[in-house]
Amino acid sequence: MFSLAGQKALVVGVANDQSIAWGCAKAFREQGADLAITYLNAKAEPHVRPLAESIGAELILPLDVTDDAQLDAVYAAIAERWGRLDTVLHSIAFCPREDLHGRVVDSSRQGFAMAMDVSVHSFLRMVRRAEPLMTRGGTCMTVSFYGSEKVVENYNIMGPVKAALEASVRYAAAELGEKRISIHALSPGPLKTRAASGIAEFDELLELAAERAPTHLLATIEDVGAYAAFLASREAANVTGGVHLIDGGYSIIG
Repeated sequence: MFSLAGQKALVVGVANDQSIAWGCAKAFREQGADLAITYLNAKAEPHVRPLAESIGAELILPLDVTDDAQLDAVYAAIAERWGRLDTVLHSIAFCPREDLHGRVVDSSRQGFAMAMDVSVHSFLRMVRRAEPLMTRGGTCMTVSFYGSEKVVENYNIMGPVKAALEASVRYAAAELGEKRISIHALSPGPLKTRAASGIAEFDELLELAAERAPTHLLATIEDVGAYAAFLASREAANVTGGVHLIDGGYSIIG
């Protein structure tokens, strides 16, 4: 029904073959998009580069989103190679371990600020740099979780952080809509990713999610990728500002 042939997509957040970003990158490529994929640092590169090469990524670049020079370099490389950008996927989040495992009210100022910077403001920094390259419109996506609106045990500080991320999606969508740039938050149920494994008692959360969801199935990175690919398509151009639940119905059960 839709194709991404000829589209140019930037994917940030691939860490390994279990990453949500990897599921999206695969789906974008399967639908015909050309890819730029980033890796965090030299330690991460050996895990990311072979994956990126396996699906023919045209650009494979280092990116620590806390370093504006690296962020500028990524977008400069895209501008030089392609001259434009159609899709951005931001699938990164971080919180210092001691703050992530503690009560929200006990979170440190530094830890809270770092979580907000990496998990939320970095998305806005990416959108701002993408805007002048999206001359024909485009799509910017990030990744959230149901803990943004309901208290999920052990999700802790990431709940308020994801709530801020979702609010940022709405405001960015309102501001960029006239330029035909759509903004989305993908909100899968619990997934067994390396990043999520930092949450305390995460295996129990996975079991509960599968039991609670009407489908009794956990979301997969392929589920998220398929949804993201549709949102990146021209057929979804009039959809923006939403939080898209991809969770087997997990969030509708009280």
